[in-house]
Amino acid sequence: MTSPITTLTLDGLETVYDRLAQAIDRAGEDKRALFLVKLALLNAQALGDAELFQQQMEKALLNL
Repeated sequence: MTSPITTLTLDGLETVYDRLAQAIDRAGEDKRALFLVKLALLNAQALGDAELFQQQMEKALLNL
């Protein structure tokens, strides 16, 4: 059983964005892709729902 999905406030989302940008910079250009894959897999595991993760990936691919 998965836990209910909660959403972030705009302020929370801005905080996550800022911290993500800092972490990407810390990873360095040569490890950026590896960092993002590891982060995605950790978040998929935390989410606990492969189908919902797939839906989120599809949303992220829109309008790149």
